[in-house]
Amino acid sequence: MTRAFLVVMDSVGIGGAPDAGTFFNGDRPDTGANTLAHIAQACARGAAEEGRSGPLHLPHLDALGLGAATRLASGAATPGLAADPLGLWGCAREHSRGKDTPSGHWELAGLPVPWDWHYFPDTAPAFPDDLVQAVAEAAGSDGILGNCHASGTVIIDRHGAEHMRTGQPICYTSADSVFQIAAHEETFGLDRLLALCKAVAPRLHAMKVGRVIARPFVGTRETGFTRTTNRKDFAIAPPAPVLTNWAQDAGRRVHGVGKIGDIFSMQGIDDVVKGSDAELMTYLARLVATAEEGSLTFANFVEFDSLYGHRRDISGYARALEWFDREIGQILQSLGPGDLMVLTADHGNDPSWSGTDHTREQVPVLVAGRGAGQIGQVNFADIAASVAAHLAIPAQGPGRSFL
Repeated sequence: MTRAFLVVMDSVGIGGAPDAGTFFNGDRPDTGANTLAHIAQACARGAAEEGRSGPLHLPHLDALGLGAATRLASGAATPGLAADPLGLWGCAREHSRGKDTPSGHWELAGLPVPWDWHYFPDTAPAFPDDLVQAVAEAAGSDGILGNCHASGTVIIDRHGAEHMRTGQPICYTSADSVFQIAAHEETFGLDRLLALCKAVAPRLHAMKVGRVIARPFVGTRETGFTRTTNRKDFAIAPPAPVLTNWAQDAGRRVHGVGKIGDIFSMQGIDDVVKGSDAELMTYLARLVATAEEGSLTFANFVEFDSLYGHRRDISGYARALEWFDREIGQILQSLGPGDLMVLTADHGNDPSWSGTDHTREQVPVLVAGRGAGQIGQVNFADIAASVAAHLAIPAQGPGRSFL
């Protein structure tokens, strides 16, 4: 029996989505966005020198085919990435009409989103009056703060002190189908924030808003405000079985790492661990060492997206990629005979692009444990079908195995 490890490098897109022109950051279409290539090009010209230096150095990912996959997807040059791939490699495109976490992960797990998500308008206010009233009532407050599109770090700096004084939750959204609620862990209370999000989530889900996200923070006006790692997503449950269900229904153990449990509402998942990306890497290494025969481990590393993509921090994104490459290189060496590891992404978030939103891109598909070769251009759902084929379990949905 064999094991499978599906690892999502959140937002590490490689450009080239054929429908990118129909997705926008503000008034600018995503045509030409390329998260990985633009980071590599910035590093090569010395424009990403904060906390690192020189060309982008990703020897382990490149050996699996990252640079080659980027050229296949978009034809873009990736300075510093030029190795002849030693793994199976290719690129994947998404068919769901979204460039967000649920759309990407559901389809990677074999289920294209069967509806259009609801998005809030980029106006102030952004939310309808009846929703504002419902959130305020659930919070036990006389109103809300924010009520607009915003960066999470910016809006807590803007409203954090007023929130601590009034007790009104900070509510905001983005170009994604999300309703985010930020509150102070100490003055408002973490448990109270989670209860608030849980209470209003059914109303938002009925509107086809993909996620209600609890965004706790700490600090003061004087010291500055900082978001904590106690984020929790209350997501719409997938309306049909996905890869995790297929594995569990076949009697296999399914481990979640990172926000996987939230994304899939724990459907088909036996256990989950959370933490910073550094902590999650330790958990992933532990699962590679100890996970049961025939098991599936599904992991998400979110900080590429949350700390660097949305903040348009090219140096920070490059540092995170190089850290991930060093760490995953050690884990790849620990894979056992018969193990499969697939490294991919759920969307792009080009830190060189306008705006602060995700970018519509293809994603890399890098496969360790099944020899070397090009798999070409595949669909997101083909990844789920391929993992299922490796585990010898029945698959559902439109995906076709590339193994």
